[in-house]
Amino acid sequence: MRTRGQEDEVPAPDSPWNEIVPGLWMGGHQFARGPGRLEFAVVRDEFDLVQSLLRLPEHGPDPGVEHQVWPIPDGPLDGTQLAGVIRLAEAVCTALDQGRRVLVRCFHGYNRSGLVVAHALIRRGRSAEEAVRLIRARRSPWALHNDLFVEYLRAGLPTARLLEELTE
Repeated sequence: MRTRGQEDEVPAPDSPWNEIVPGLWMGGHQFARGPGRLEFAVVRDEFDLVQSLLRLPEHGPDPGVEHQVWPIPDGPLDGTQLAGVIRLAEAVCTALDQGRRVLVRCFHGYNRSGLVVAHALIRRGRSAEEAVRLIRARRSPWALHNDLFVEYLRAGLPTARLLEELTE
């Protein structure tokens, strides 16, 4: 995995989730509530759809809240994993079109969730660069620090998926 810094240098976010565009939130399972005070982010019923790219027990959402789970690594993805990310982004767009509140989350809410959120933004007309800038401005400068994920976005996830499938 190519990142802007070493993983132990990446600070936890200061909030469990942040709204990127109206109705679309990006977050994680852990955040810092002050210096040295890490807390778990537990989703209850704040959202209509929760997508988890990493699932930890007892982190929600509540029963009755739609929950889509697609565990992927914070590193190179194969064609099947990329296809799942594309499907999640499509579900995000559908939910937003229906006026639903959506949370996409991973561990810190930086890379894996950023990949899905950015692809959804691209599907809705933004360039890859605009999507990455917006996510970093709204979530954290550390969002999408996995350079490989940014390259996937620049190439286009469907193209990245085809290329990965050719090398498998």
